[in-house]
Amino acid sequence: SALALNGKIKEVGEKVFATNGKKADFASALRSCEEAGGTLATPMNEEENKAIMDIVKQYKQYAYLGIKECETLGQFTSITGMPLSYTKWHQHEPNGKGKEKCVEMYMDGSWNDKKCNAYRLTICEF
Repeated sequence: SALALNGKIKEVGEKVFATNGKKADFASALRSCEEAGGTLATPMNEEENKAIMDIVKQYKQYAYLGIKECETLGQFTSITGMPLSYTKWHQHEPNGKGKEKCVEMYMDGSWNDKKCNAYRLTICEF
């Protein structure tokens, strides 16, 4: 896809992570991933988390992950509906108490709950 050609690509097992290098709000980032035939990057283990972190560090931009807060406050799930058996929350996170329904990755690979209207690097998984 065009997305893969002009961005960086990381392969982990069956998954490919790619970025177009663009920043967008959560809804737009998700839409561009879906239009390219994938979804937002959702790390399911340490290896996948590190691959996403490598892209975040290279672009020096926090990135949205494919994770959102459920109806139950403080409970997060992958946007594909898969339960999160793996998490890497930053210390004292998540702390948005329902006001921060999206999740971003910091430069060190840890996660923070964040409002969904911020502009973050788009990283997709295929």
